[in-house]
Amino acid sequence: MDIPEKLIEEAMELTGARTKSQLIREALEAQIAGIKRKRLITLKGSVDLDIDLDNLRSRIDVKV
Repeated sequence: MDIPEKLIEEAMELTGARTKSQLIREALEAQIAGIKRKRLITLKGSVDLDIDLDNLRSRIDVKV
């Protein structure tokens, strides 16, 4: 990989990563999580779950 050393050093300092492998792994995980989050946001309001909350509540045995 051809990643500028200065960029790696800055990222390691900001993230607290102790190794380059840790830095890359965490960066990839964060990038993937961000993409998944954006995809979920685009679905907001487009999924019709047709849930009857009163029916669900009556099925739950609530002890107070």
